[in-house]
Amino acid sequence: MASILTKRSNQSRIDKNKSYFNKTRFYLFFFLLVFYTEMVVKIYCFGGASFKSILYTGLFSASLSLGCAFFCSLWSKKINQILTIIFVSIIVLLCMAQIVYFTIFGTFGTLYSLYVGADAITGFWSGTVSGIISSIVPLLFVLIPSVVFIKFSSKFVPDKRQNLNTLLKIVLGSIIFYLLALLIIINNSSGIMPDRYLYRNSFIPNLTVDNFGVMTTIRLDAQNLLFKNIISSPQPPIEEEETEEEQPEKPERRPEYGYNVTEINFDELIENENNETIIEMHKYFSSVEPTKKNKYTGLFEGKNLIWIVGEAFSTLALNDEVTPTLSKLAGEGFVFNNFYNPVWSVSTSDGEYVTLTGLIPKSGVWSIRQSSKIYMPYGFGNLLSPLGYSCKAYHNHYYNYYDRHLSHPNLGYDYKGLGNGLKVTEVWPESDLEMMQVTIPNDITQTPFHTYYMTVSGHLNYTTIGNTMAKRNWDAVKDLEYSDPCKAYLACNVELDKAISYILEQLELAGELENTVIVLSGDHYPYGLTDEELDELAGYEQEKKFEKFRSTLIIWSASMEEAVVVDKVCSSLDVMPTIANLMGLEYDSRLVMGRDILSDSSGLVIFNDRSWITDLGRYDAKQNLFTPIEGVTISETYAKNILKKVNNAFYYSAKILEKDYYSKVLK
Repeated sequence: MASILTKRSNQSRIDKNKSYFNKTRFYLFFFLLVFYTEMVVKIYCFGGASFKSILYTGLFSASLSLGCAFFCSLWSKKINQILTIIFVSIIVLLCMAQIVYFTIFGTFGTLYSLYVGADAITGFWSGTVSGIISSIVPLLFVLIPSVVFIKFSSKFVPDKRQNLNTLLKIVLGSIIFYLLALLIIINNSSGIMPDRYLYRNSFIPNLTVDNFGVMTTIRLDAQNLLFKNIISSPQPPIEEEETEEEQPEKPERRPEYGYNVTEINFDELIENENNETIIEMHKYFSSVEPTKKNKYTGLFEGKNLIWIVGEAFSTLALNDEVTPTLSKLAGEGFVFNNFYNPVWSVSTSDGEYVTLTGLIPKSGVWSIRQSSKIYMPYGFGNLLSPLGYSCKAYHNHYYNYYDRHLSHPNLGYDYKGLGNGLKVTEVWPESDLEMMQVTIPNDITQTPFHTYYMTVSGHLNYTTIGNTMAKRNWDAVKDLEYSDPCKAYLACNVELDKAISYILEQLELAGELENTVIVLSGDHYPYGLTDEELDELAGYEQEKKFEKFRSTLIIWSASMEEAVVVDKVCSSLDVMPTIANLMGLEYDSRLVMGRDILSDSSGLVIFNDRSWITDLGRYDAKQNLFTPIEGVTISETYAKNILKKVNNAFYYSAKILEKDYYSKVLK
C-alpha cells in the first residue's frame, strides 16, 4: 500500500513539474534563444567572453526576453505567435547585421547610420556581399536555431491571454533581472575604466557589445540618439589623487617660440553665458595647455597645399617596385615612425573627419555630416581662403556620399564630386589618376592654391572581379609573391601612385614643385584584407590590437633639403594642427583634440574604444590593462590620468558639434 502511495506521489510530482515546464518553456526558450544569439556574436567577434561579460549579457538577455514574451502573452494564440515571430526576427536580424558590419569594418554599426544613410552603408554592394560570405558560419549559427524556434513556436506560444498573476510575474522578472544587472554594474569601480563608466557615461560600441551584448548596445545607442544624454559627464573614473604626469625625457632644452593660441577672453565669456554646458566648456578649454610653436612653425608659409586622404592607404601600400613614388615620398620630407590611423565608428567618413578637423567623431552619428550645420573656422578652406588661396575639394565617387556636398563647402571648399561637376568615368572604384588629370592642370594656375582630395581607388573588395582598379593595374603586380587579395590591394594603390606621379610632373612643368606641399594619409587601414593577408604584406605577424593601425603620414615638399625623422607617437588626429603649424596659420591649439606632432607636447594616440598609446606605454580598454614600455616606472595614477584626457577629448569633441561651440568663442 505504501509503495502504491509513493508511486502516486512521485507521478503527481512529475505531472506537476511537467505542467510547470509546459507553462514556462516559452519564456525559457525565448531567453535561451536571445542569450545564445548574443554569445554567438561575442565568440565570433571577440573570440570568447569573460565570466563578467556572460553574467551581464545573461541578465540583460533575461530582462529583454521576458519583456518581449510579456507582449506575446496578452492576446490570442495566433496574435501571440505573430508577435513572437516579429520579436525574434528583429533581434536575430539585428545581431546578424552587426556580425556582417563587424566583419567588414571591425566595429559595430549605429542606429543613426541605418536611419540617415542605408544607401551609404550598402553603397558598395560587393563589400556587403563579401562580408556576408565571410561571416556565413556565424550567420548560420544564429539563423538556424531562430528558424527552428519560429517553426515550432505554435507548440509552446501561449494559446490565450495569460492571467494577471502570470503577467505580473513576467513583468516583475524582467524588472528584477534588469535592476540586478544595473546594481552590479554601478557598484563596479575596479580597473582603469570601471564598468559603470562604460555603461553610464560613454558610448563605445565595441566595448558595450563585448561587455553587455548587442541588444543592450542598441538600447544605449537609441537612448543616445533620442535623448542625447548617455554621455552625461566628462569626468572619467578617477578616484585616487592625481600625481604629476610622467613625461618622456627630452634630450635637450628647446628655445621658446610662443604658443599656438588666439586671444580668447574666457573669463568674459563665462560671465556673459547662461548655459551651464557652455560655461563648463569655457572652463575646460581655458585650462587646456596649448602647444608651443617650434622651429618648424611657418616652414611652409605661403606654399601651395595638396592634401590627400587616401582610401585605405597604409604603410602596406608602399612597395619600391610597384608604388615607387609613394615609397619615395614616405622616406623623404617628414618621416613619422610611430604614426597610427585608428578606425572610428563610421569608417571612411569618420576617418576623414578626424584628419580634417583634429576632432574626435561623436559616437552614433555622422560627425562630418553634423559639422555642416555648425561654424567650422578651422576647416582649411576657411583658414586659407582669407589669405588669397584658391581652395578646391574633390571626391571621385558620388558627390553626396556621406553628405560631403554639405560638409566640405562648410569647411571652406569649392567642392565637386562625381555627379556635380567632376567629370570622371563612372566605374567602381573610380580612378584617382583620372581625378588628378581633370583637376590639377587648372588648379595649379590659380596660385596660391589648396586642393583637397578624398580618393576612392584603394577601396575594397580586393579582387579583379568587380574592382576596376585592381583589374586595370594587375599586370604591375601579377608577378609579386603575394596572394591575389594582397596583389589586388597593391594594384589599387598603383592607381594612387600614378596619380601622385602625375601631380609631381604637372607641378614641375608649372614651376610650382618646390613651392608646393603634399600631405597624404589614409582614412583607415585596409580592413578589406584578412589578418593573415595583412601579415603577409607586412612580412611578419602583426600584433592585432594596435599594430594593424600603424600607418604612414606623408608631409613632403621638394623644398626640404633633408628628411626630418620623428619618433613620437602620433595619429590622424594630429594631422590638422601639424599642417596648420607648418603653414604658419593662426589657430588655437586648445580648441582641437589633436596636437602638433612637431611641438614638444607628449605623444598620445587615441582609439575608438578608449584604448590609447603614449610614449610610455599602452592601455588596452578591452582588457582594462595598461602596459608600460620596458624599463619605465609609472605611477599608479598615470593610466587613469591619461584616460581622463582621452575621455575629455571624446566628450568635448561631441559638445563642440552639439553646441556649435566655435561660434561662441571664435566669431
